[in-house]
Amino acid sequence: MGGGKPCVWQLGCYDFDTLLETYTYARDPDGSARRKALGSTFLQTSENASAPQPEESFQNNLHAEGKLSAQDRARYAAYGIALVVSLSLWFIAVRAPLWLDETLSYSQICAGFSQIMPRQGGLSAPGYPYILWLATKILGTSEVALRIPSVLAMLAAAYLLYRTAREFFDWDVAIIATILFCVHPVVIFSSIDIRPYAFTVLTLNAAIFLLVRLRHNHSNWLPALLGIILALVAYFQLLFMVISPAFLIAFVALKIGDPKTLWRQLGIALACFAVTFLPVIPGLLYLAHSSGAHVWDHAPPLAELGQTLTPGLLPYILFGAVFLAAATRHIDIESPLDGIRVLLCVALGFIPILILYTVSVNTPIHIFVPRYRLVAVPGIALCCGLLISRINSRLLRLLFCVAVVGVTAYQHFTSPESNFHGYSWKYALEAAQSNASADNAPVLICSDLPESNVQPMPADPKNSVMFSPLTYYKLSVPVVPLPRALNQDAVRIASNFLMDAQQRHQRFLAIGYIGSYPTLRWLVDRSSQAYSARELAESEGLVILEFTPLQSAGDSR
Repeated sequence: MGGGKPCVWQLGCYDFDTLLETYTYARDPDGSARRKALGSTFLQTSENASAPQPEESFQNNLHAEGKLSAQDRARYAAYGIALVVSLSLWFIAVRAPLWLDETLSYSQICAGFSQIMPRQGGLSAPGYPYILWLATKILGTSEVALRIPSVLAMLAAAYLLYRTAREFFDWDVAIIATILFCVHPVVIFSSIDIRPYAFTVLTLNAAIFLLVRLRHNHSNWLPALLGIILALVAYFQLLFMVISPAFLIAFVALKIGDPKTLWRQLGIALACFAVTFLPVIPGLLYLAHSSGAHVWDHAPPLAELGQTLTPGLLPYILFGAVFLAAATRHIDIESPLDGIRVLLCVALGFIPILILYTVSVNTPIHIFVPRYRLVAVPGIALCCGLLISRINSRLLRLLFCVAVVGVTAYQHFTSPESNFHGYSWKYALEAAQSNASADNAPVLICSDLPESNVQPMPADPKNSVMFSPLTYYKLSVPVVPLPRALNQDAVRIASNFLMDAQQRHQRFLAIGYIGSYPTLRWLVDRSSQAYSARELAESEGLVILEFTPLQSAGDSR
């Protein structure tokens, strides 16, 4: 923290100071002595900076007592294993083929650095494609290589969350909060997703860490940095700015006791935020004016909100831990709650998720999709840490952590669905290529991007962001682009194609995902007098239809 702090020697996921701290307070299971000590020494102001630092007493105790007890070593090993297992869940689907949105990221960079900006579109995150492009120059463009930047960003995000939790809780509670973050289903998915979400939560966690450090800071540079980092969140995902009200509330609460410092630092933070946010305002305006074109999901039920706040079996395990702690009288009901700490955790965890849910339920703009809910996961993890911190038995905390990791790992390693990472066009396009390449039969492809319903079809769909799967999984045969929905453009383009194909007695294929099934049915009905249609293949919801001219079908019979 301050100057003169001894060097930190990294030991796995823990540091040397933490080891010393745990050893010193190993005989203080309820944590009262530690909280008292931290209350007088943690983040000291200039008036008491000359007082002895905790690290010094930790080192003295280490020399006096010798080494850590077997119980402490076992505890460290258990948490280390739990953390490794939780991180291993990220890599189950690391070799999975790219799903639709991941091919969208690749299509933005495949034409080279100079074409990144023109190929982004109004909604895309302006920062991530350049990071991905640079990574491909170093790592290549394989599915695993494309996912490495997201993995590294999510690892850094987890570390920053640990640092934030460490400002509030004992080391073991901070580790538990970090593990709960790592095993959250949205984090597991986003950690290997070739999309900007890992970098978004990394930037967000950096802003949260700066916000917490601002509690005992009166400088000008820290609020300036906070404003810049928070604005940078929008460079990766604009919708994550729904967390801004939570930051404002927490900022005011942190400084409410010192109005002069509050207004000075708040003004600096807002000014830096505004200046940094300026370049993404056009994207925000585009989002506001075309919000209906990007909606594809349904209004969420209340159960989805509950699954985000307490995913899987977490609520049952948490209830069991609290019940066992109460039965053994290990619930801390005497220590007063830190109101600022509670407000910050609750605001960061609940305000953004409730905004997303309320907008999705009460408006036609349904944005309560899993990857957007990632904005609230750091705050949710801190809220869980807040609850666990009231259990003053280190053994019960450890058992809770082991139970969460064990159950989650069992579910993921035994579920066949864990090997998939969103639906992919890879196998459908491979089947189409294999079938159509024999006679160069054209393929009608319905884009699955909702934006295709309002934008003109590209002249070269194989090199278009609108048909991004074709930029990574290639087709050598001719491609006829169609919108996602059965609208006037789809009817016009398909009708013209059918007229030309009938004159040539040409065989062709058609591919569409669930949202384009009406278009596929329309093609079957419209061509029924001249073509025999059959389902060639189905892959993860993608249906491939083969249309054979009736005269050719009769000749073959």
